[in-house]
Amino acid sequence: MRLHVVSDIHGASDALARAGEGADALVCLGDLVLFLDYDDHSQGIFSDLFGAAAAAEYVRLRTARRWDDARAHARTLWDGLDGEPREVIEGAVRRQYAELFAAMPTPAYLTYGNVDLPRLWPEFLRDGMHLLDGQVTEIAGRRFGFVGGGLRSVMRTPYELSEEEYAAKVEAVGSVDVLCCHVPPALPELTYDVVARRFERGSDAVLRAIRETGPALVLFGHVHQPLVPRTRVGRTECVNVGHFRRTGRPFVLEW
Repeated sequence: MRLHVVSDIHGASDALARAGEGADALVCLGDLVLFLDYDDHSQGIFSDLFGAAAAAEYVRLRTARRWDDARAHARTLWDGLDGEPREVIEGAVRRQYAELFAAMPTPAYLTYGNVDLPRLWPEFLRDGMHLLDGQVTEIAGRRFGFVGGGLRSVMRTPYELSEEEYAAKVEAVGSVDVLCCHVPPALPELTYDVVARRFERGSDAVLRAIRETGPALVLFGHVHQPLVPRTRVGRTECVNVGHFRRTGRPFVLEW
């Protein structure tokens, strides 16, 4: 069996279309949407609406951790835009989803990222796409558990959950061979982004599940430039599958 695993696609539909080449199935750990590109300020929904210069200023403020100033900057831009912000954003997200889900190879096993809008996904799922969140499925004799979304943070992305909500999904999955999440376990070396120079939110519940149930493998994304891409906790190998928008390469899992 050969699986290709991707996370943090962020609008890279062309690369996503090729991600299943040579694989029996694709696993996607979320963050399909590209709202703001920190590397290329001309890309993403924010830039499409307000231009690259406005996006660059927004990135500058967020990178400097001036969260209130960044939100004030964004409010000024939204106030000058025709249309209700939520409707405008959802329209842009739907256009991205239409392209991304059409490009995604099947069979595919999917869960949400923190920037995704889960309630829109049913509009775009196709035959052969299996959406799992707080659920378990068997793939070629191995039990795979899926936990989607992120944890609440200063970034205020769309699909952020409380610790309790997230832990309930981890507990619902229980003991599995492979645990697939969007966010990493709460270990400093896995949650620190060396380019953004900040810690992202990691899950205490996932780390607890690793120590209590000992899955062979935990796969995740979320942190685009981690201090280390993988580490071991007891018998469990913890692997960041990579920032797919940047690399265009899936993580390969074979057995």
